[in-house]
Parts: sequence; structure tokens; C-alpha cells
Amino acid sequence: MNALNNSIIANPELAPEGHLKIEWVRAHMPVLNRIREQFEKEQPFKGLKVTISLHLEAKTAYLAKVVQAGGAEVTITGSNPLSTQDDVCAALVEDGITVFAKYNPSDEEFKALNMKALECKPDLLIDDGGDLVTLLHSECKDMAVNLRGGAEETTTGILRLKALEKEGSLAFPMVAVNDAFCKYLFDNRYGTGQSVFDGINRTTNLVAAGKTVVVVGYGWCGKGVAMRAKGLGANVIVTEIDAIKAVEAYMDGFAVMPMLEAAKLGDMFITVTGNRDVIRGEHYEVMKNGAILSNAGHFDVEVNKLELAAMSTGKRTVRRNIEEYQLKDGRSIYLLAEGRLVNLAAGDGHPAEIMDMTFALQAMSLKYVNDQYESLGKEVINVPYELDEQVARIKLEALGMGIDELTPEQAAYLDSWAE
Repeated sequence: MNALNNSIIANPELAPEGHLKIEWVRAHMPVLNRIREQFEKEQPFKGLKVTISLHLEAKTAYLAKVVQAGGAEVTITGSNPLSTQDDVCAALVEDGITVFAKYNPSDEEFKALNMKALECKPDLLIDDGGDLVTLLHSECKDMAVNLRGGAEETTTGILRLKALEKEGSLAFPMVAVNDAFCKYLFDNRYGTGQSVFDGINRTTNLVAAGKTVVVVGYGWCGKGVAMRAKGLGANVIVTEIDAIKAVEAYMDGFAVMPMLEAAKLGDMFITVTGNRDVIRGEHYEVMKNGAILSNAGHFDVEVNKLELAAMSTGKRTVRRNIEEYQLKDGRSIYLLAEGRLVNLAAGDGHPAEIMDMTFALQAMSLKYVNDQYESLGKEVINVPYELDEQVARIKLEALGMGIDELTPEQAAYLDSWAE
């Protein structure tokens, strides 16, 4: 297949810069490099078609190249209109990967690009947010004819998968990579925590120290954001709907209160819930002049933009990725990156060393599905613990660290009920 002739990208001439980006992250992804060596020898995907939907930047591109090294014919599309990097797309096309993605397409064009990525009728799938799975269960059912299964990257995507599973509609097995230890403990916590503030700082050029930062949601992503905000010197407020997580946030040293109270105090707001309308009209009514809103959840529904627009007399772009909403009472509220993922739409996403572990899990989970699909049910499947542990062990080796092993006596003791 001629990848260039079959791809839809913005500009093929941007490839050299994209190659440099991919080479940079490759040098900082030792776990994925080890898996690439294994795939090159074993060719687990030889003769198979793999479609990938992820935030299309350098780290994702390298995952696609690792899957390609395993013998796959790879097609990739973007999972967010503002996170696609056109130079990376061009580089992938030069490397023989079919790409249907460009930066900032219209909603209609974005959906069309996703649908094009499924026209190859893939054997395996990597999804981010459940967009491709949703299409395969609605408008593109005929494109799932060869599908053996796949892997899902995000909390939001797993919620959508479990909804399909609950109603008995899920048509193929999907591995919940987001729920693996090496995903949520490191990617969701340390990756989100750092990349969110990378995006906010790059976009606003404002200091976090001394400001009141409201973190909406205290799951693993929220924990990472709150931890990083505290480290930058911010005063942190957490809002939650889960009583247990709220107590945990309190024990971690953060103020906890309902959103309507926090809205009066916050200078910066960061949503990480996976739900819609967690910041809405009643909150805008009481916010400070100059409040900054951002989202780190998968979809741009956490900050209600329609209600914000309805309360405003005008809107203008004051800086790249910053929109000022001028409220009728004279206050201004600023929204970053159109309410999309601030760490990707206004930044480069999680650090390479973090995504190394997550994408290693993706690659290994894809191989697991391909090896086991005939015995897997049409359900959401956890990442096998041995894959999780294998990624962690490779990571330790890359860091030059070792750990202890149980002695035979210790192992026997743990397996015994006697003292």
C-alpha cells in the first residue's frame, strides 16, 4: 500500500521536523524499545491490519511504528482535533503508515477522518475515548467484520465500553489498559499532573504560586494535578461527588468543598472528571473577574461552553489557545484550548518516560488480544497482571535498579496459614 496516496494529512513537506520529534521520544522510551526488538523478531501482527486512534503526536507515532515493526499494516487517526501535530503525521506517512489526521479539522471533517481510518476493516484496534468503538457499533458496523478485539486508553473510553457491555451490545473484546497499574499509577497521576501545568504555563505565561487552584475530581488524574499544583506553590481546593475520595483529598492536605463555594475562590480551575457540565452557569455567576478555566478530561463537555457564551456579550481570542468571554456584568472569564484537553491541545502531552510505560502496555495488550481472541468473550478485559509486572520490571532495568526476590522460605510462609 502507498501510504502517501492513501493518507489525508495537512502537508507532507513537514516530515523532517516530525522525524526529529519521533527520534527524540524514541531515545527516551526504553521499555517500548525493548518491546520493538521483541516484535521485530516474533512478527506477532504479520499480515494483520491495525487501526489506531490516539492523540497524534510524537510518542503516539512511535507506538504506531512499534506495532508496524511487529508486521502490521498500520492506519492511524487523531483522537482530538487540537492535539494532532501535522509534522508528525507527515513523518509517519513517509514511514509507510497510513494517516487520516490534521490539526483543527471541523467536527464533520474530524468524524470523516475517523471513519476513513476504519475503511481498511482492521483486525485489531487501539482506541482513545471510545470514538472508533462507537463508530463500529453504529455507522460503521460493516467495518468490524474482521475485528478480533482491541485496547482502550482512557477512563472515558472504558466508561463507554462498559455501557456497551452492560446492555449486551459490545461486539468484540477490549482490554481496559487505563485500569492497569502501570497506567493509572504513573500516566494518570504523574503524567497528567505534569503535562496539565506544562500546557497551562505555556499558554498563559502566568505563575501558579500563590493562586487558588480548584481541581474538579480527585481520581488518579485529579490526584496528580492537585499534587503538582501544590508543588508549584498554589493553594488547592478539591471538589468531589465521592465521599471516600473527598476524605482522601482532605487527608492529603487539600481543602474540600462543593463546586459552588469553590467557584467564588478559584483563580484557576482544572476539570478531571470524565463527566459533563461540572462547571456551568451557576458557577460562572460567582466567579472572580479573570478566572481561568481548563479541562483535562477526554471530551470538551466538562466546562459548559454554551452557558458561558449565553452569559457573555462577546468572545475574543487574546492569546493562542485563550478565549476571553466578556460577561454582561463586566467580568471576564478565560477558557483555555476551547475546553479540550489542555495538556495536549495546548501542550505536548505527558512526558515520554511516562508514556513509555503506557504504550508498552498498549502494544503488549494488543498482542495478548491477538493471541487469545478466540477464547476471549465480547467483554471489557483487565490487563493481565503479568503484563503489568513485565512493564515495571523492564522499566526498573532501564533505570538501573533492582529489587529483592522472595526466598523459598518466605514464599512458603506467605502461602501458609500457620505462623
